[in-house]
Amino acid sequence: MADAMNGAELTKVVQWLLAGRRAESARLSEVHGYLKNRICDIYVPQSATLEYRKLVDQARFNILPLLVSSLAQGLFVDGYRPSESLENSPVWDAVWQPNRMDARQSGLYRAALQYGLSYAVVLPGDPVPVITPFSPRRLTALYADPINDEWPEYAVSIGLPRPVIEADSPTQMCTEITVLDDTYTYTVEVPASVLEPLSSENRGDPLPFEGLAIDFAKVKVSEHGLGVCPVVRFLESYDDLDDGPQGIVYPMLPAQRQLNQTTFGLLMAQQYAAFRQRWVTGMALPEDDDGNPVEPWNAAVNRVWQSDSPDTRFGDFAETNLSGYLDSRDKTLLYISSARQIPPHTLVVGNAVSNISAEALAALEAGHQLDIGDHKTSFGESVEQLLRLSGKAMGDEDTWEDTSAQVVWRDTTPRSLAQVADALGKLATQLGVPPEALWERIPGVTDTDIQRWKLLAENETAMGDMAALLAAPPPGADQPVVPGAEVDDDGSAGGAADPALPEPGPEDR
Repeated sequence: MADAMNGAELTKVVQWLLAGRRAESARLSEVHGYLKNRICDIYVPQSATLEYRKLVDQARFNILPLLVSSLAQGLFVDGYRPSESLENSPVWDAVWQPNRMDARQSGLYRAALQYGLSYAVVLPGDPVPVITPFSPRRLTALYADPINDEWPEYAVSIGLPRPVIEADSPTQMCTEITVLDDTYTYTVEVPASVLEPLSSENRGDPLPFEGLAIDFAKVKVSEHGLGVCPVVRFLESYDDLDDGPQGIVYPMLPAQRQLNQTTFGLLMAQQYAAFRQRWVTGMALPEDDDGNPVEPWNAAVNRVWQSDSPDTRFGDFAETNLSGYLDSRDKTLLYISSARQIPPHTLVVGNAVSNISAEALAALEAGHQLDIGDHKTSFGESVEQLLRLSGKAMGDEDTWEDTSAQVVWRDTTPRSLAQVADALGKLATQLGVPPEALWERIPGVTDTDIQRWKLLAENETAMGDMAALLAAPPPGADQPVVPGAEVDDDGSAGGAADPALPEPGPEDR
């Protein structure tokens, strides 16, 4: 077993990890800002009025969270089956369920979809190992080969900043960080200033942190003894073998900016040019006693304007047609729908989807379901890796060495229950598939439901056997009684009289 790092080694590793964190922080912060609707990216001149600035603020037409939710809501792991087993692995009930991962797994998928990757840390605990999900904004892992390596060399998780109580300045902040390697965890506090993301547009500042010095006497070292750096990476996809995944949000930022700009133009037209303005020329306006012009007409729907001057002319300015802005926004939404394989009716794109059949709707959903299936493949490998590591953390070597175990994904395909029941019934009757094997394919059914159904089925079978036993006649009741037959001690008829015996004679009477 390797020895723990000393102060100099730990300082170098921390500098390396924080440099990697700073290199990716600009992209992650930009994506986070768009997702939280904090970035609009519309030009605002310094002389802009308050009305102009309010229109800019209202121009955020943010569809990025919907892109994430449309995929994340179709991802839910409902079981973990070892190879050659029909039941869940012991690690499922011993680690997954106590860590509330039924609910917390969604955060791992959403963070990976948003940023391209997310992480889960598994450490031994009492009474069960502890699983902690992390966003890449809170954890950075460095790999010798970022594409092909299963486990990182080192990782660092970042806590929340807090004020330094003993410091002279009330604004001095520190943050607790935890460094993980293949054997130990190291926890220490560092100045919060070295963890702040870059504010410039430079996305890859590799500057080392020469000023960072770690007092090893204040480092808390604990041994986890798992033999690997206990960090599992969730990748959004494996399609880019050069630079790694970027998530589904970052490539859509140009389209989001276009949506915001189009919406801003629409709001400006609504505010200033979406109504007809009347004009009049060739007449003198009356004035009041103070010399101020008096409006000659009280405009209303049921009133007519008239003038005694033959030189007076009336007219109006036509309103701005808003359909161009609306069509432009719909076309951008259609592009996003096509690029992200999202059904158009999910984005409610104008009249793009109307008066179509159920088969056409299913065809529109087909690409989206393929996209969900692709992410199930990617995330499924990470969940299997996570549960294998959890088995090792709880001392279950069989689970750790079982690389053939598979996760069970919940079926979230939008289909009617009658359609599903008909298809499953045909599989059972025409192909001979056991009905119990088809239960998990019913949409919305959980593993707990299946276990309860199995228990009810076993009880029903036992009750049926008992009813059949009670309805059957007692042993021997259906055998005819032969005259002269012997009767056993239990009251049942014995064998018939032996016909070979002679009839008793007079001398025997």
